[in-house]
Amino acid sequence: MLEKRFTPNWIKKAPKKNSYRSVFKWGAPKGFKHPNKNFYNLIKQELELTDEDFKNKKNIGNEKIICDSPVKLDEKHIKFIKKIVGEKNIKTDDYERVKYSTGMTMLEVDALRNKKHYSIADIVVHPRNKEEIKNIVKYCNKHKIPITVYGGGSSVNMGVMPKKGGISLVMNTHMNKILEFNETDQIVRVQAGMMGPDFENALNNADKLFNTKSKYTCGHFPQSFEFSSVGGWVITLGSGQASSYYGDAYNLVFSQEFITPVGEIKTLEYPATATGPKLNDIMKGSEGAFGILTELTMKVFKYQPKNRQDFAFIFPTWRDAVNASRTISQGEFGMPAVFRISDPEETITGLKVYNLEGTPLDKIIELKGYKHGERCLCIGHTEGEKEFSKHVKKMVKKICKNHGAMYLSGYPVKKWRKGRFADPYMREDLQDYGIISDTVETAVKWSDLHKVHEGVREFIKKRSNTICLTHASHFYPQGTNLYFIFIAKYKDIEEYKELLNGIMDNIQNYGGSISHHHGVGKLFGSRMTKHLGNEQVAALKALKAHFDPNEIMNPGQMGL
Repeated sequence: MLEKRFTPNWIKKAPKKNSYRSVFKWGAPKGFKHPNKNFYNLIKQELELTDEDFKNKKNIGNEKIICDSPVKLDEKHIKFIKKIVGEKNIKTDDYERVKYSTGMTMLEVDALRNKKHYSIADIVVHPRNKEEIKNIVKYCNKHKIPITVYGGGSSVNMGVMPKKGGISLVMNTHMNKILEFNETDQIVRVQAGMMGPDFENALNNADKLFNTKSKYTCGHFPQSFEFSSVGGWVITLGSGQASSYYGDAYNLVFSQEFITPVGEIKTLEYPATATGPKLNDIMKGSEGAFGILTELTMKVFKYQPKNRQDFAFIFPTWRDAVNASRTISQGEFGMPAVFRISDPEETITGLKVYNLEGTPLDKIIELKGYKHGERCLCIGHTEGEKEFSKHVKKMVKKICKNHGAMYLSGYPVKKWRKGRFADPYMREDLQDYGIISDTVETAVKWSDLHKVHEGVREFIKKRSNTICLTHASHFYPQGTNLYFIFIAKYKDIEEYKELLNGIMDNIQNYGGSISHHHGVGKLFGSRMTKHLGNEQVAALKALKAHFDPNEIMNPGQMGL
């Protein structure tokens, strides 16, 4: 009689209401993606664990949040702000204060699992319009009350943590609508709190909702897409999975409207100007340190999903994959929308996670001589006008074959697409058993790529029983990004912090940026001077002093 295969008792129920887990759980309350058999076995093997290590959970966080930080804001201030937004739009209960003061870093998650928290807001405010925000900022500036803005809450750099208490200003409750659709100029004015799926759905149905001639797309799909806001994309300089074609958030915003302690700013709406340094560019990526982003005018693109051309390749080695990617990025024939190359360790894991290992396709790859532990997976698709999309795929296919790649059809990318927003759901499953899965990312020039990749991986792999997966997924003629995923079991959170800091040290020492698209927040603010140099940081501090003389706007953000 066959022995029944052990499967961990992954949690399959939504977190209890007002619980710690309801705050730190990624995504939808009833959203789950559990490690499959192949991935589970890989984790056991690489971390030297057994089924016994997956029989007892601890600190799952279903207890009700109890906050030990009293409200310190004077009652007269609370009453005044309540007059501005209405009684229903101001909260002081434990759950809201913790929820809207917490992002998704592993440090914040670990604290919540242990029934603790970092700095939290005194009150949570849900403004209904720009006028209310203007009055709140004016009052808070006068009384030196800190304000931290909360968009979608998917921050992985402690960006939404109110370092000095005060107000957490939640944008997605009310300020979540498209205000104007200009099809002639192909731009849309949208409130900063509109969430990604709502924005994209409205654009896909623009012909019905706004009487446009075409359907449209935002072109921006970060892994946090389902739980991030349009304003959050721009204010943190985010990048989506289709950025190689559409551009990063920096490229997608046309103009912005801010409310700062010294006044309102509406940047100019021109395709180009020669009127000195552009304030629009200066405000991008300001992470709430200069003011509150209330509205954006975003570029939009025609939605043509029928023109999509899927592809996937297997390369003999990582260097072959990188050389092909550089040739494509510098080819001047257009770029794929999604384009992603995985290094050998991530390729092994990817084939397991997406149930491709052991399939006929996997066996063909082996028969063709692509060696396990050396081969690298590439997936992607093209978009745009029909003939353009076909041409880009044709050129990609030609270049990849010239670099020794085998064409795998579009099947692998279809498997990836089905779960592309769901992978983060697995982190809670693993952390229930003391395993932390986390990520850091960096931007590199082509000439520095291998130095950074090899140096950072060498550092991570010096730690025994640690998985390190790496891919590049945002491409430019001058370089790309490297996205490191590291999975390990730690004796305590201090051991994790030591590894994280070591990874960041090595990224900087080998020539990478401290962030490509996650932003800086409060987690990496102390690294800004080494990254930018004294004079550039001094310039940012001068801007901070101008826009926010009383230092009430997201204190501590980016080290400012």
